[in-house]
Amino acid sequence: MVGAVISANPLQLDIRSHIKCLAICWVITVSSFQYGLDYALVGGFMAMPGFLKVFGYYDAAAGKWAIDPTVQQLISSLMTIGTFVGSLLVGPFSSKFGRRYGLWTASLLNLVATAIMIGTTDLGALYFARFVLGISVGWFLTFAQVYINEAAPAHLRGIVFAVYQSQLSIGSIVGAAVDYGTHSMLGKEAYRIPLAIFFFAPTIQTIALFFFPESPRWLMTQKREAEAEAALRRLRNKNIDETEFRAEFNEIRTSTAEQMQEHEGKYLWIEMWKGTNRRRTLLSIAIICFHSANGSSWTNIYGTYFLTVAGVGVNEAFAYGTMVTCMGLIGVIASFSVVRYLDRRVIILLGVAACGLCQLAFAVAWTVAPGTAAAGKVIVGFSSLFSFFYVAYAPYAWLLGGEYPNNHLRAHTYGLSTALNFLGNWLGVFTAPYFINPASLGWSAKYGYIWFGSNAIVFIFTYFCIPETRDRTLEEINEIFEAKVPARKFKGYVCTHTEAIAKGVVEEKEVA
Repeated sequence: MVGAVISANPLQLDIRSHIKCLAICWVITVSSFQYGLDYALVGGFMAMPGFLKVFGYYDAAAGKWAIDPTVQQLISSLMTIGTFVGSLLVGPFSSKFGRRYGLWTASLLNLVATAIMIGTTDLGALYFARFVLGISVGWFLTFAQVYINEAAPAHLRGIVFAVYQSQLSIGSIVGAAVDYGTHSMLGKEAYRIPLAIFFFAPTIQTIALFFFPESPRWLMTQKREAEAEAALRRLRNKNIDETEFRAEFNEIRTSTAEQMQEHEGKYLWIEMWKGTNRRRTLLSIAIICFHSANGSSWTNIYGTYFLTVAGVGVNEAFAYGTMVTCMGLIGVIASFSVVRYLDRRVIILLGVAACGLCQLAFAVAWTVAPGTAAAGKVIVGFSSLFSFFYVAYAPYAWLLGGEYPNNHLRAHTYGLSTALNFLGNWLGVFTAPYFINPASLGWSAKYGYIWFGSNAIVFIFTYFCIPETRDRTLEEINEIFEAKVPARKFKGYVCTHTEAIAKGVVEEKEVA
């Protein structure tokens, strides 16, 4: 669980030698800031008089502005549908145009959608913009994760994905803070000012991508070997030892060529379900869908309701909501200190177990004292703990989902896995009212019993089926899967083929 692992990674296993690549990956992960921003901002619009005056109606009986439930659902659902569709398109687009053009296109779509949302007062245009924004977000998330998976050194992929998750949390905090600052404005500026922040991330990424290389592994799948070598050099520090560089490049070149022989000229949507790729595809889908299987969707959506039950006033609700988000940020920051030394499986097992127990605590509290302020406070407290543990392990579920597929199938597999995860999140949010609403089953927080069971299944699946890949190069992972090694034996497997490639480079230099 802790300590050194077997690895054929030829690079120096430190951080300082790879500052340049880490900086590039940090800029790429700005895309997750955008998703966190949207998640927080748009949810706050539903309580803004300035937004409701344009897209809602005045409820004379209640004496305040309101929004039609159908409109509210469409604003949220069309974003999710767009994300689902966008994620499915990642594979075909990436196969032809690459990761960098995918991120550029995502930025362009984001800018267009944001401009429409700021300028329109028509619901139809708003719906269209939300759908386009969803496609953009799906591409931002998927292309960014595929890129950093393929660009970062093997021993630092965990840290890079922790940065990715922290950007998402920071985006949520910034979105909530901006909403709080403008929510009392009565004009259109109440929502237009927050929306203007949507221009920030795409603009930075659009400019930065002119100076960043394409993924060397993608270039190799396109048989552009010279460009792949140049791209890898741009990702590594100038003072890198030439033997280390040649060893890493030869691993990528040889392994990708072997993968290409197997899939060249074939339909990748079909190939991902054949032979050893079937196992890799199913594992990628499973680990990424952990995000929708732990109950985070209903916990986030209905947090405000339980704040009300706990007796928290409207003015204090923002502070409590921000506290829960900050607990998530603290969780991912805490994981920074252990990800290089603790196996990914262990982090996920601990996180899933803690999330399951938090869901159980919700349900037990409501069973013992239903509808009371005491039960509400228990739920608020455990929501903070849930956020801490969920966000602490979440990036490594994304990471593993991108490590399992081979270089040629990664975008197709990852795009499908991400799409199914968003579909799972949507189903969780869509069905939650049936369980929670007093007019239906009326379980309220006892809904947590179901998610406790779901987390228990995820825990058991992780223990028996999820392979350990810490510090392994993507080429090593490919070799282990091709050797059909059982999940529990991944960690101790020696990749003789990949090691021989690296060793051959060293021996050639010594002979020369």
